[in-house]
Amino acid sequence: MVMNTSLVAAVVALGLAAGFSGAVSAAAPHGHVVELTLNNGHKWQTDEALRMGMTRIREALDAALPMIHAGRYSAAEFSALGDQVQEQVDYIVANCKLPEEADLQLHVALTQVLDGVNAMKEESGQEQGVVAIMQSLNAYGDHFDHPEWKPLGH
Repeated sequence: MVMNTSLVAAVVALGLAAGFSGAVSAAAPHGHVVELTLNNGHKWQTDEALRMGMTRIREALDAALPMIHAGRYSAAEFSALGDQVQEQVDYIVANCKLPEEADLQLHVALTQVLDGVNAMKEESGQEQGVVAIMQSLNAYGDHFDHPEWKPLGH
């Protein structure tokens, strides 16, 4: 993934203002909101690094969901889960190589994932952070060609 780190930082920082709505979107420079879209009606291509990182994020959340739903997930566990997700986002950023248009779409999804990570590390809102990441993962599956991807359920 070719990235301009200052652009990514700006999109991530501005994406925090996008909140946790059901739509996966990110605030872009000049106040425009960018939402995930298809590539002329088709899913965006992926590469092995992206598929691996997103699969690991999905697996981490899927494993945690039963305890989260049971209300038995501690603040420390939310923070550790956030660290796991952040590690995979960092892996994707360092290793994913997509064409520019697909890369821009991926940044929208990853912005919401990072919003969720930040929420999971706060004193309140940890569950909303998980929901934000789940929404982003499900939107990723709707917009990116990732064979055998399965959406996460509540």
